[in-house]
Amino acid sequence: MALASLHSAGRAATYVRMSTEHQQYSTENQADTIEKYAVKHNLAIVKRFVDHGKSGLTLAGRVALRDLLLEVESGTADFERILVYDVSRWGRFQDSDEGVFYEYRCKLAGVTVHYCAEQFENDGSLSSSILKTIKRSMAAEYSRELSVKVYAGQCRLIELGYRQGGPAGFGLRRQLVDRDRVPKAILATGEQKSLQTDRVILIPGPDAEISIVREVYKLFTVAGHLEREIAQILNSRGVVTDLRHPWTRGTVHQLLTNPKYIGSNVFNRQSFKLKKKRVKNPSDLWVRRDSAFEAIVPLDLFVRAQEIIQARHYRLPDEEMLLQLRRLWERVGSLSGFLIDEDDNMASSGAFRSRFKSLHRAYRLIGYKPERDFSYIEVNQRLREHHREVCDGIVSQLRSHGAAVESRLSGMLLINGQFTVSLVLARCQELRGGANRWRVRLDTSELPDITIAARLRPGNAEVLDFYLLPSLDRLSHKLALAAENPFALDVYRFDTLDFFMSLSHRRVLWEAA
Repeated sequence: MALASLHSAGRAATYVRMSTEHQQYSTENQADTIEKYAVKHNLAIVKRFVDHGKSGLTLAGRVALRDLLLEVESGTADFERILVYDVSRWGRFQDSDEGVFYEYRCKLAGVTVHYCAEQFENDGSLSSSILKTIKRSMAAEYSRELSVKVYAGQCRLIELGYRQGGPAGFGLRRQLVDRDRVPKAILATGEQKSLQTDRVILIPGPDAEISIVREVYKLFTVAGHLEREIAQILNSRGVVTDLRHPWTRGTVHQLLTNPKYIGSNVFNRQSFKLKKKRVKNPSDLWVRRDSAFEAIVPLDLFVRAQEIIQARHYRLPDEEMLLQLRRLWERVGSLSGFLIDEDDNMASSGAFRSRFKSLHRAYRLIGYKPERDFSYIEVNQRLREHHREVCDGIVSQLRSHGAAVESRLSGMLLINGQFTVSLVLARCQELRGGANRWRVRLDTSELPDITIAARLRPGNAEVLDFYLLPSLDRLSHKLALAAENPFALDVYRFDTLDFFMSLSHRRVLWEAA
């Protein structure tokens, strides 16, 4: 390109992504189409952003896209356009508004996103906007349909007795077989099948490992040893796990509870679909195939181990739990979550937190006072509860004014499908001189349109006033408020949320004659 032509050309950055799923277009093919688009529209590509092997379901893990957004919003970007192969490469976000949100953030900073392989023009017209919206919905629906198909396929393979990922485990090995279940090879740790038609099953490992597995079950069910004691026995003999690590209470417990040792193939005990929160599924949702593999532990021994483990999980009365805690204190001389979890004869630290709201409260009930002051934990817990109460009150008020309110997983509120709101509680801190200060930390990751900062009165039990902070003013993500503040800040201060409620109130602009 000639120097004069380069000078007059628009400047652009490119973003390409290839996810972990099988796709028709590689990053090289995307780049080739984008290059042709740039030439056709007289654009000079000055920077490239590439995400290799990254899913488009969320922004998490997509370092290149995050860097691109950061550079655009920082005002240092040396380009006015971002060239992307198509809408799905920008993202297959399950909430199609998320893709719009990231694109709009670029637009606010003066940088527009262009999709180079789509049938619509990137001119902002009504027709292109409609087609773009449809494409976003199609991209999200593709991921949902693919997830359903993959899950159905995995369940079918489990029912046929094939292994679906993960290490074999101590005492077992992964056997590669062809479509007719003819053995091909033993897979080493980290090795994967190379042919799509091949499958993996579990087979017994070396005799020495099988003997140790059976010994662990007998030590637990017959000799009455606890998991921690069994781990100590194995480690004292120099026995390591299948991953070449020392044994722990957890690894012994996993060996005692995994049904693969009796030849059962179990799937879907946990779910992590579409990059959402990992959940433990109830047993009625598990997919199971018994006698899928050769068992290396007798069934009666395995059942006895499960009965012992289940018997430890009955609900203890509060008094019994506190008695266990007191006895541990008397025996060890101190208390901590780690010490509690290391004692196999008492409830876990998580059980104490759940039952008594916090470990500190349980300590206080038995008269134990830790050397370190953990009272801040209760303060933070009270603030979380207060935050929930204030947020619920705001939602109730909004709905009473006719506003539509949708709660996001991040904690933000979507009002009338038009703008997002985040609530922050600013705790009152008394300085040595007697003055009060309130520190407000704004959410810079989600960038809500409005942040409601509720300042608490001294004692942090009641709300003093509210600051309605719009993101458009790009305030610092940390604010320090005093009793009296500059006009530039106090212009956002309100005694009540009446003004905010008026902003959220839906009004009829016209009525049919």
